[in-house]
Amino acid sequence: MATKSKITREEALSYHLEPRPGKIDIQASVPMTTQRDLSLAYSPGVAVPCEAIAENPECAYDYTSKGNMVAVISNGTAVLGLGNLGALASKPVMEGKAVLFKRFADVNSIDIELDTEDPEAFINAVRLMGPSFGGINLEDIKAPECFIIEQTLKEQMDIPVFHDDQHGTAVICAAGLINALHLSGKRIEEVKIVLNGAGAAGIACLELLKAMGARHDNCIMCDTKGVIYQGRTEGMNQWKSAHAVKTEARSLEEAMTGCDVFLGVSAKGAVTQEMVKSMADNPVIFAMANPDPEITPEEAHEVRADAIVATGRSDYPNQVNNVLGFPYLFRGALDIHARAINDEMKIACAEALAELARADVPDEVAVAYGRKLTFGRDYIIPTPFDPRLIYTIPPAVAKAGMDTGVARRPIVDMDGYAHSLQARMDPTASILSGMYSRARKAQARMIFAEGDDIRVLRAAVAYQRNGMGNAVVVGREAQVREMLETVGLGDAARELEIVNAANTRHLESYKSFLYQRLQRKGFDSQDIHRLAARDRHVFASLMLAHGHGDGLVTGATRKSAHALGLIGHVFDAKAEDGAVGVTALFHKGRIVLICDTLVHEWPSAEDMALIARRGAAVARGLGIEPRVAFVSFSTFGYPVSERAEKMHQAPAVLDRIGVDFEYDGEMTVDVALNQKVLDNYPFSRLTGPANVLVVPARHSASISVKLMQEMAGATVIGPILTGLDHPVQICSNVSTANDILNMAVMAACEIGRQ
Repeated sequence: MATKSKITREEALSYHLEPRPGKIDIQASVPMTTQRDLSLAYSPGVAVPCEAIAENPECAYDYTSKGNMVAVISNGTAVLGLGNLGALASKPVMEGKAVLFKRFADVNSIDIELDTEDPEAFINAVRLMGPSFGGINLEDIKAPECFIIEQTLKEQMDIPVFHDDQHGTAVICAAGLINALHLSGKRIEEVKIVLNGAGAAGIACLELLKAMGARHDNCIMCDTKGVIYQGRTEGMNQWKSAHAVKTEARSLEEAMTGCDVFLGVSAKGAVTQEMVKSMADNPVIFAMANPDPEITPEEAHEVRADAIVATGRSDYPNQVNNVLGFPYLFRGALDIHARAINDEMKIACAEALAELARADVPDEVAVAYGRKLTFGRDYIIPTPFDPRLIYTIPPAVAKAGMDTGVARRPIVDMDGYAHSLQARMDPTASILSGMYSRARKAQARMIFAEGDDIRVLRAAVAYQRNGMGNAVVVGREAQVREMLETVGLGDAARELEIVNAANTRHLESYKSFLYQRLQRKGFDSQDIHRLAARDRHVFASLMLAHGHGDGLVTGATRKSAHALGLIGHVFDAKAEDGAVGVTALFHKGRIVLICDTLVHEWPSAEDMALIARRGAAVARGLGIEPRVAFVSFSTFGYPVSERAEKMHQAPAVLDRIGVDFEYDGEMTVDVALNQKVLDNYPFSRLTGPANVLVVPARHSASISVKLMQEMAGATVIGPILTGLDHPVQICSNVSTANDILNMAVMAACEIGRQ
């Protein structure tokens, strides 16, 4: 079971406040730089698509963002588990949903909060906005109004209307149940199902399972007043009445006796171990109440080792997570310009998810989760960061929509469609997720050298509270406590270990070790004392060298080169020692590593070969199969230049050594990164665009990274220091707290690979 992370109020508010309030921006997808651009974007050029759409409304999907735009709409009457907070207070949730649409399925989305509890007013508002969007995602609307609103809008609008609180849960529940029944050797037409929780999600779950073959008489629904049976009048409405059955059972306990499947969307502790004992052989228990399930997997397995258990929690196996459904349902629906999302499309989504969980899990998923996942009782539902979801689920949804006649524009080439989906997704998040998972598995004792900087302290707190391991901060205790207090993290001081030269019993052994290393390099005993006792970078390095920590993060308050020099007093960190700095750039769905950004000032061809090997190793550590390019201003010998000669020679050095990754050069950056340009050189040994660039000198590496960061907005991780005997990472002195945390995670990942 994964370690549960702790999110503080201050951390949550800071996340939503910085770098700008909220979680979404709007960015133009076309050039907007010249007067001609503006004339095309607006008047007079915009008149042409307006006329085309007026003549043929279907052209709106061609000339506007309608075909990839979903509105996330709420009135805030049922915000998460917090109740009726109102429209404005629901906005952070709706923004979050919009971010998930973009992250998981590249669907553009905008949040809309309607300040009304009147269903008719809500319906009219949404209906009138229909022309703007390709789909409507309803969210956090209380029952029974949500049923009325969704049904009416589905009847009145010609675009998909989907209430995720109902159908998102239902789809993932159905996917898990398909596989749970597969493992237990049971058929949906025969099993007895008990549902506890007759709200929007519960009713939708039961309706979808009945559409998939579950028999009405075999399904018992319960609410806070007990079983919903034929003839009951108390607390009933038309939606509950539709699922009333003829039964003698009147309580949840009586209903669960002999049942095969329990579905819970109710409350913590609603199910007891006695109830679980009374279930049939190989029982299926989906305890989906959040944040705490009706019964925990540990409690269920304590009395029934044969039970298959799922929850809504990410820290247990088999998470029923809506993010596995709604992004891909809408992706498939939008891509066929669907008029609706029908039951057949939801069932297709569930079946595709179930099939994906039964398939062999690729290595990149295992890397992301720090363990090999195999179909079985603890893995019946795919994980949210499985990269196959984007090109597996939408095609199944689209096909079902086409087969049932709701597609305005059917897809002709389904294989090509699947490939296009795979190409459009950003791999950054899955790589970062993999890093974090490996760090949690390593449980490293991480030393943060600069406890006098609030960014470092925030990163240390996040490291500890996200379950990565123990954070050790080098600093004066009173100062650390005061700084944490000023940013609302005063309670974190009790969690962190604060170390300095004054409170350690190891200072003399540190000084002795350092004197042995530096006594013939012009350092006397007083110099050694000043370094060991007063310089936090050196002190932290000495801690690491003596095994008093597993990894080290530093550099936030000093220039990288200066920090590297201080670390070099303790470790062999020079170019001749084999150290290399590799910086990872994440931009628009691409990841490129640039080497060497830290150590080698003007490397030789032999140095280049070493740098290439270090860069390839870092790439593999990130789950990327390396393709290395030695880049210059010339390509394969032209133009001829003495400055480019070493880049021309470096591949020959690797030829002599023999390595197990692709490499070639010298070449210009556009040849290395652009497949169409690379195709002009059919003799190249690269089978695709390079993802590791070895550049001629440290200054050119630094210029490249900073240019991409400032002009293109690339996300930068690094420089990642590799080649040392111990995991040490040096941050940039402009790093944010999150950047520093990422470097700590990189250090922990290196520990996990040792």
